[in-house]
Amino acid sequence: MAFVINQHTTYRIPTAPSSPVRHALKMVQRDHEQVLGTAPRLISGTNEPADIVIRYAAPEDCCPNWPEAFCFRFVKDGDRTELHIAADDDLGLVYAILEFSGKHLGVDPFWFWANLPPERRSRIEIPENDYDSQEPFVRFRGWFVNDEVCLIGWKEEYPPTREVWEPVFEALLRCGGNMVIPGTDLPRHGVHADMAAEMGLWVTHHHAEPLGAEMFLRAYPDKKASYQENPELFEALWEEAIEKQKDHRVVWVLSFRGQGDQPFWIQDPAFNTPEKRGEMISRVVRKQYDMVRAKVANPQCSVALYGEISELYKADHIEIPDDIIKIWADNGYGKMVSRRNGNENLRIPALPELQDKGRHGIYYHVTFHDLQASNHLTLFPTTTDLIGREVEQAFKAGAKDYVLVNSGNIRPHVYTLDLIRELWTKGEASVEEHLQSFVSRMFPSGSPEIAAMFNDYARRTIKYGSNEDDRAGEEFYHHPARQIVGHWLQGRSEQPDSRLYWVTGTVDFPEQVEWFRRKCSETIPGWIELKERIEKLLPELAEPDQIRLKDHLLFHVELHMSGCEGFEALGQSYAAYREGNFPLAFVYASQAMWKYEKGLIVLKQAEHGKWGNFFRADWLTNIESTVQNMDTLRRWLRMHGDSPDFFAWYKQYLMPETEKYIYLENTHRNPLSDNELAKRLAVKFGV
Repeated sequence: MAFVINQHTTYRIPTAPSSPVRHALKMVQRDHEQVLGTAPRLISGTNEPADIVIRYAAPEDCCPNWPEAFCFRFVKDGDRTELHIAADDDLGLVYAILEFSGKHLGVDPFWFWANLPPERRSRIEIPENDYDSQEPFVRFRGWFVNDEVCLIGWKEEYPPTREVWEPVFEALLRCGGNMVIPGTDLPRHGVHADMAAEMGLWVTHHHAEPLGAEMFLRAYPDKKASYQENPELFEALWEEAIEKQKDHRVVWVLSFRGQGDQPFWIQDPAFNTPEKRGEMISRVVRKQYDMVRAKVANPQCSVALYGEISELYKADHIEIPDDIIKIWADNGYGKMVSRRNGNENLRIPALPELQDKGRHGIYYHVTFHDLQASNHLTLFPTTTDLIGREVEQAFKAGAKDYVLVNSGNIRPHVYTLDLIRELWTKGEASVEEHLQSFVSRMFPSGSPEIAAMFNDYARRTIKYGSNEDDRAGEEFYHHPARQIVGHWLQGRSEQPDSRLYWVTGTVDFPEQVEWFRRKCSETIPGWIELKERIEKLLPELAEPDQIRLKDHLLFHVELHMSGCEGFEALGQSYAAYREGNFPLAFVYASQAMWKYEKGLIVLKQAEHGKWGNFFRADWLTNIESTVQNMDTLRRWLRMHGDSPDFFAWYKQYLMPETEKYIYLENTHRNPLSDNELAKRLAVKFGV
C-alpha cells in the first residue's frame, strides 16, 4: 500500500500551536506549494478528516521516550488512511514536520544556501510504514554564527533582520541542530536571540559574554573591570541577564574572561599566578552557577575551556561542578589541540582525560578568523577526513554531550556543515560516503568527477608547516601580505617582521618575503589545473548545477588562485626593489594589485540573484584592503625615479629613440596613469 500526497492533500494542525510549531508549519506549507504547485489546506480546531494530522503524541502512539523524539503513524479511518506526525514536545514536533518535508517532499537541509529548490511533482507515493526517529548521538547540537560580517552586510538594515536570520535558523533545525549562539556582539535590540527562541532553539552564549550579560565596560565605562573591586556591579549584570532569559531554553555559559575576549588579569594584574587566576575563575563560576539555579529549575550549564582557561583547568587550578558541561575547543584548524597565539603554538591536547568526570563537549571550527592562515571566505583547507577523525576521537574521549560548530556566514561552508550534521546525528561518518551523497544532492546532473574535485581542493591548499592541519585558508594571502607591505614601507626592512615568525621562523625580512613568494608560486599550477578541470566540466551540467558548482567550489579555487598569484607578484616586487630596479618593482606591484583584484571580481560574480551584496562586508579577509595596499605600494615605488614629473620612466623606457632628444617638454607633460604605465612597462620588460 502507498500513501499519496498531492495538491489536494489536507493537513490538520494543533489548535493554537506554539511559536516553534507555527514556524515549522509555515515551512512545510511553503515546501508543499513549491513541490506540488498549490498551497495545502490547513485545518485547525475541528475533527474534520484530514490526510495528514500533525499533533502531540498520545500514549498509544508509543513514541520514543527521549527529548525531541517523534514518530510517524499510519492510521486507518474506515477506508481512508491518515498519516499522523506526532511528538511529545514542541521541538520534537518541529523536527517531525521538517523530517516529513525532507524525506517525502524532498527539501534539502541547505536548499536556501545552495540554491537547491525541491523537484516539482504532481504526486508523491510513500509506503505506509510507521517510523520512529533515531536519538541523535549528541544531546546539544548547534552553530555559533560567528564572524558573520557577510550576514551583517548583506542587507541595508543593521543589526540583521528576520529576513537574514530565518534561513540560518531553518537550516540549523533541518540539520537536527537544537542550539545556537546567534551572532557575535550584536546590538541587544536586534531580533537574533528572540527569533532563535521563537523557532524553538536553545540559545547559548559567547564565552566572553558569560550568561549572555552585557559587557562590563559597556554598562560601566567609568569603572574598573575588576570583579575583585566591583563584584556587585558584575553580579547586577548577571542577575539582569538571568532574569531576561529564565523562561527561555538556554544553555547557560559560565565563565570569566576579561573585556574584549582576553584574560581578565590583563586588566587586573594583581592576579599574577596560576593559583590566583584559577581560584578567581572557580569562585566566579560557582557564583554564576548558584545564581542561575536560584532562578531556573534544572538548568543546563556549560564552561568553555578555551585558551588560558583550558591550561588552568588541566593544571588543576580550576574546580567545576560535575553537572556543568565542560567544552573543549579545537585550534581553529580542526585539530583538538590548543590554538596558536601569535608566534606561540604549544599544541596542548584539548580533550578530557580519563580522570575528568562529568559532562563534556566540543567547540569546533569549520571556519575561522585569526589574521594568519584561517579560512573565512573559503572552504575548510584540510581534508575533511581530519574533521571526521578529530570529532569521532572527541566523542570517544567522552566529549559527546555538546557540539557547537563555528558556522561563520553559512553559505561558503555548506559542505563541511553538512558533514558535521551527520557526525552529531550518528556519532560517526564515512567521509567518502558522505561526500558522494552530498555531491549527488547538490549536483544531480553531475558526474563522479565532482567528488574528486572536492577532495583535490584540500590537496591544493598551501601546507605551511609540519602538522597535517597546517593548511592555509584564504586569509594567508591577505593578512601577511599587508603586514609585509606595512613593514616595508615603514622603512623597517633591515629587521625581520616578528609577526611572521609563526610561519617563517626567525629569518631576515627578505627571507620572510621570499618564503611566502615561493610557497605561493609552487601552489599556483595546482590551482590552475583544478580551475581548468572545473571549467571543462561546467558545460556538461544543467544550468542550476553549473551555478552551484561555481558558487561552492570554483569560487573557493579562484580566491586561492588570485591570492597565490597576488602574493607571488608582491614577492617579485620586493626582490626587484632590493636590486634597485624600481621600474620593475613598480610593474610587479601593479601586477600584484591586478591579481588581488581578481578576488574582488570573484566575490562580485557570486552575488547573483538573492545573493546581491552578500560579500560587500568582507571586512575580515578584506580583499579590498589588500588591493589598496598594493596600490599604495606601487605609488610609493613610482616615487623612486619617476617623481616629481612622473614622466621619466616613460622617456627612459617607452619613448621612441628618435624622439627622446628632440621633443619639446612643454608639449609632452601628460604623464601616464599608473595602470597604463605598468602595462606598457610590463610589455617592455617581458613580464
